[in-house]
Amino acid sequence: MEATCGTARAGVLRTPHGVVETPTFMPVGTKGTVKGLSPRDLAEVGVGIVLGNTYHLYLRPGPEIVREAGGLHGFTGWRGPMLTDSGGYQVFSLAGIRRLSEEGVEFTSVYDGSVHAFTPELAVRVQEALGADVAMVLDECPPAEADRAYHAASLRRTARWAARCKKAHSRPDQALFGIVQGGLYPELREESLQRTLELDFDGYAVGGLSVGEPRERMLEVLSMISPRLPQDRPRYFMGIGDPVGILEVISLGVDMFDCVLPTRLARHGTALTSEGRLNLKNARYRRDLGPLDPECPCEACTGFSRAYLSHLMRENELLGHRLVSLHNVCFVTRLCREARRRILSGTYGEWMRDWISRYTAARSG
Repeated sequence: MEATCGTARAGVLRTPHGVVETPTFMPVGTKGTVKGLSPRDLAEVGVGIVLGNTYHLYLRPGPEIVREAGGLHGFTGWRGPMLTDSGGYQVFSLAGIRRLSEEGVEFTSVYDGSVHAFTPELAVRVQEALGADVAMVLDECPPAEADRAYHAASLRRTARWAARCKKAHSRPDQALFGIVQGGLYPELREESLQRTLELDFDGYAVGGLSVGEPRERMLEVLSMISPRLPQDRPRYFMGIGDPVGILEVISLGVDMFDCVLPTRLARHGTALTSEGRLNLKNARYRRDLGPLDPECPCEACTGFSRAYLSHLMRENELLGHRLVSLHNVCFVTRLCREARRRILSGTYGEWMRDWISRYTAARSG
């Protein structure tokens, strides 16, 4: 960690594939690619680390093919740092019929209905084959509406699985992160925190938030957990990608976060800009010859007009999806870079409040 400003942190994560300056946003490469964007695109807009999805890559093309290609770095062409999730979230949110036990979870593939089983040991073996710089333990992410008894049983199972993951993990060049669960129940979060800290992981994630609960409750739970995590280990908030949410979790001491939101919004025609969210399919942009965001240096903003991007989106042209995806990733990446600069200068809190005020007041549509 290089500096703090209140509870916000600026640090450096060192990996075998390079250094990541934090706070940092990780674009999601679900199937080995950030949809529509090449590794060169990502590098040119300053992305520091990319996330790969274990569930999807396990099913297709399979970890052995990726291993033979030289791991995800060789297979995808992205040479920078990578993190893989454990696949647990997708198993519990996407899979059809599933059977949960102490051993692991049995589920059906979203692709062909075939039956598979994830155990903590298998989740680790798959991630070691994928070869990312950071791997995650297998956990269960209960639905937001699950009751206290379910969350209690789930976090204890997740803690037992985490211990098995750590025992199975054998790659010294790959960090392994634990995950704190427990829903919105403070006493359960406390229990999960202690159980996870006892296992002494290389970094720690906060899971089970940003899954449908009110934003105030999410921040309340995070504010309880984050300061209790080790100062010298990375802190990862799983699943947040809206600009305001990013700045809020940074203010509470989070270093890393991921979400499909920036690229998903782009594919539906929505751009994240200094003027708020713009829906490029709206008629107002048909004759708008100005840049998408005059403050952004990306290819979409420096090479094309809103009118042209609007045309591409209304015609469902792939170039439009690519350009707006590139812009949205650039936008959140630059936002994190500016947040880091403000932390280093000791002005983060005031800057964050002013930025959120302007962003939320800006016209959108």
